[in-house]
Amino acid sequence: MNVMAGPLLSSSREINLSVIGRYVDYLVEEQGVKNIFVNGTTGEGLSLSISERRQVAEEWMTKGRNKLDQIVIHVGALSLKESQELARHAAEIGADGIAVIAPFFLKPWNKDVLINFLKEVAAAAPALPFYYYHIPALTGVKIRAEELLDGIQEKIPTFQGLKFSDTDLLDFGQCVDQNREQQFAFLFGVDEQLLSALVMGATGAVGSTYNYLGKKTNQMLEAFEQKDFSSALNHQFCIQRFINFVLKLGFGVSQTKAIMTLVSGIPMGPPRPPLQRASREFIDEAKARLESLDFLSSTDLKDGNLES
Repeated sequence: MNVMAGPLLSSSREINLSVIGRYVDYLVEEQGVKNIFVNGTTGEGLSLSISERRQVAEEWMTKGRNKLDQIVIHVGALSLKESQELARHAAEIGADGIAVIAPFFLKPWNKDVLINFLKEVAAAAPALPFYYYHIPALTGVKIRAEELLDGIQEKIPTFQGLKFSDTDLLDFGQCVDQNREQQFAFLFGVDEQLLSALVMGATGAVGSTYNYLGKKTNQMLEAFEQKDFSSALNHQFCIQRFINFVLKLGFGVSQTKAIMTLVSGIPMGPPRPPLQRASREFIDEAKARLESLDFLSSTDLKDGNLES
C-alpha cells in the first residue's frame, strides 16, 4: 500500500520541509505504511514550482532512506521539458520509480499521442520503473487505461504499471485480465472501492486516506490475504462510512490536510490557491465521526496546529 504524501506548507503557504522526517516516522510507526507517492494530487504537486517539487522529492528521499521501502515520484507536468527535468532529477536522487499523468490543457486526443508523450518522459530516466497515473476526472483525458496498456511495453520498455484513480471497474478489470502475462503493478486509487479492486486483481493501492486510515486499511488487506472475506468487507464498510460522511460535507485535498493534522499532530498547513482551507465546521464534524467509528479516541489527538 502506498500513501499519497500530503502537501506541507507553512502558514505563509511556503513549503515546510522541516516536518517530513516526522511525517515519515508517523506513517511507518503509526499507520504501517512504508511506500510513498510524492508530489501527486494530495501533495498538490502541480501547484508547486519545479524547484519546489525537486526540494520536496529530495527531502522525502533523505528522510525516508532506510525507513521506507519504496518512494515513487510523480513527475507529470504540462511541459514535456519540465517533466523530463523532474524525471532526470528523480533518477539522480535515487527514487524507486516515476509516475506521470496525462497532460491536461493541450490534451492528447488518442492513445498513440499520449504514449508518445509518456515515452519521452520515461526516456529521460531510462533506469527507473515508469508508472502511468490514470485520473481522468481531473485530467479530462478519457482514454481508457485498458486501451493504453495494449502493447505499451513495446513503446515504453520501463513501463511497470499504473495508478488507476477512476471508478470504472470494467476498465480496471480489463487492464488486469488482458495483461496477465506481464508483471505489471495494478495500483488502485479509489480508497472507498479498494476491496472491489482487490477482487479484480489489484496488486496494491495508492490513496490519500491511508495517511490516517492506513492501519485500518492494512487490517483489510490482511483479512483479504487470509481469505477472511467477511472481515475484509467489514473493514471496507467501516472505511466507507467515514468517506461517505465527509464526501457529503465536501471532501478534497484541503480537508485531507486538515484531517491528517488532526489525527497525526503534524502541521500540514493550508493549501495553495485556488484551494481554500477546510472550515472549522468540517474539522469538528470529521473529528466526531472518526471518534464514533473508533478510528481515534480523544486521547489519540495530537497537538497539531490546524491553522483554521
